Amino acid sequence: MKLLNILAIIVIATGFAACGNSNNKQAAVTNEEAKVQAVENKNNIEPDSTGYIIRVGMQVPDITWTEANGKTVSMQELRGKVVMLQFTASWCSVCRKEMPFIERDIWQKHKNNNDFYLVGIDRDEPLETVQEFAEKTGVTYPLALDPGADIFAQFALRESGITRNVLVDRDGTIVMTTRLYNEEEFGRLVEKIDSMLK
Repeated sequence: MKLLNILAIIVIATGFAACGNSNNKQAAVTNEEAKVQAVENKNNIEPDSTGYIIRVGMQVPDITWTEANGKTVSMQELRGKVVMLQFTASWCSVCRKEMPFIERDIWQKHKNNNDFYLVGIDRDEPLETVQEFAEKTGVTYPLALDPGADIFAQFALRESGITRNVLVDRDGTIVMTTRLYNEEEFGRLVEKIDSMLK
C-alpha cells in the first residue's frame, strides 16, 4: 500500500512538473511574440493610413546599414547632417519612376555638400540585384542592403509598400515623410532639402 501511495505521489508530482514546463514554454513563446511585436512597432503607435509607424517630430531610429560598396554607416555617425532615406527595391515600378528625379533634383544638386547624406535602402534583395538595379536606373547615390526588411520595419509595417522617403534634420528629428511618387509632394521634399541646406 505504501508503495502505491509513493508511486501515486510521484505520478502527480511529475504531472505538475510537466504542466509547469508547458506553462513555461507557453510563457516563452508569448515573450518571443511580444519581442517580435515590439521590434515591429517599437514606437508603440498605431500605423498611419500608409503604414508608417514613425511620425514627423520623432527621433529617427538608430539604424546601421551596409552599402553596396561595403561601407557601413549609422544614423548616429550622421548626426549633424541632413539625411534622406529612400526605401526602394528593384521590383517596385514606382521606385523606378521616382529614382531618376531623386538623382537629378536632389543628389546631383547636393552630393558635394558635406552637410547632406542620401541613401537608398533596398528592401531584402541580394547585393548583385542591388548593383544591377543601380546600373539600370542610372542612379549614382549610394544604395544599401536591408536583409529581411528589418530596417524598413523600424519605419513602417513590414508588409506595407514602398517607395518611401524619410527626411531627417541635423538633430536626428524626422521632418518629412513621403509615400509613392507624387510630383507636388516630391517638389515639397526638394524645396525642404534646399531650405535646410542653405
